[in-house]
Amino acid sequence: METMSDTAIYVENLSKRYRIGQREPYRALRDVLSRGFAAPFRAATSAFRRPPSAKVNPKTANNYIWALKDVSFDVNRGEVVGIIGRNGAGKSTLLKILSRITEPTEGCAEIRGRVGSLLEVGTGFHPELTGRENIYLNGAILGMKKQEIEKKFAEIVDFAEVAQFIDTPVKYYSSGMSVRLAFSVAAHLEPEILMIDEVLAVGDTGFQKKCLGKMGDVARKGRTILFVSHNMAAVANFCTRVIMLKDGKIDYNGGTNDAIQRYIEFFGSSRKISLSDRADRRGNGALHLTDIVFRNGKGEIATFFQTGDDVVIELRYESPSKKPLHNVRIGLPIDTVTGQRVTMLQNEMSGHFFEKIPPAGRITCRIPNVLLAAGRYYLTVSVTVNGVIADWIIQAGTLDIEESDFFNTGRYPETQDGIMLMPQEWTVHGAGENILRR
Repeated sequence: METMSDTAIYVENLSKRYRIGQREPYRALRDVLSRGFAAPFRAATSAFRRPPSAKVNPKTANNYIWALKDVSFDVNRGEVVGIIGRNGAGKSTLLKILSRITEPTEGCAEIRGRVGSLLEVGTGFHPELTGRENIYLNGAILGMKKQEIEKKFAEIVDFAEVAQFIDTPVKYYSSGMSVRLAFSVAAHLEPEILMIDEVLAVGDTGFQKKCLGKMGDVARKGRTILFVSHNMAAVANFCTRVIMLKDGKIDYNGGTNDAIQRYIEFFGSSRKISLSDRADRRGNGALHLTDIVFRNGKGEIATFFQTGDDVVIELRYESPSKKPLHNVRIGLPIDTVTGQRVTMLQNEMSGHFFEKIPPAGRITCRIPNVLLAAGRYYLTVSVTVNGVIADWIIQAGTLDIEESDFFNTGRYPETQDGIMLMPQEWTVHGAGENILRR
């Protein structure tokens, strides 16, 4: 029988309301420091409790938005729980409340244990301090003694791969360096509860694998982890339970596989929304994607393809400035429905440079002889203009590949045989025969 002593996180009727156009008053560094140095003298259990808020004046109701509404759940010690949902569902707001970065409008959130958080690039770092100084600062905030931090220091720096810059102020770090150091600090200073947002997407693929491996080590030591991610493959492999948020409320709380299937079905329905009307996008708006269209090798609009077909992806766009756009880079990552990365389509990587393009038009990418196996694939679109993200839409389009006799043998490849098919030639050679001879 589970008891309250088994519970690491307890959330009851948690709500967060923001006033549109008003900035959230975050704590100053001195407040964080004072809490950090007082941590050894505080009880292990901390809580945010708020009484029900007063009713919003109907005349100003449109000026408010509920990022979270009546969210309740608990997490036992040692659980690895995924938090999923589309952009704007309330995932990051939930973790900010649990990390004590922001306060709830209503409800209660109790944390039993020391918390390490990685929510945004550079969260918890002071830009004027060096990497070394920030490591000690974060350790102090967690209530650790200097000797404890020193024992972990070399391991933290080695994992983050920033030894050369450890005495450089972090304001000069790239986003990737900041993420590496922030994750290393959060994971190695032995918090009892580790909260990680989607920031791992900033790092390179190799470091993401390294982070997931470290998170696995942390979980095996019996620590509690909350993991926010759009990568369903990572969620499926890593989480024992999943909470899905939708419009600030819990849409599902239960088994990982069922949650992922629900997530996939939800995104399948969202693709009916015009790309121009999608609100869950990021970027400064210098370029605005209005539509994504798939065509076959004949230039005809197609809703499905077969392995081996030519596929043309057409992106329609416009610029609010009505002026030509310079140094445009397009990224089209293709993922399976569980979030496993299949490949990345990118104009500059393939040798196609768009130094200047019209203020409105179409950008096409042709894939000759697509080698994807039968199944559904999602395309995310990211566009940068002069090195700055202009538009970024997750799962902007769906590519459906149907079964086909790819090898002309009458045998249809099975789905479990992999996600890609390769042209292949097989031969048999006698003993001692030169295999290069034809």
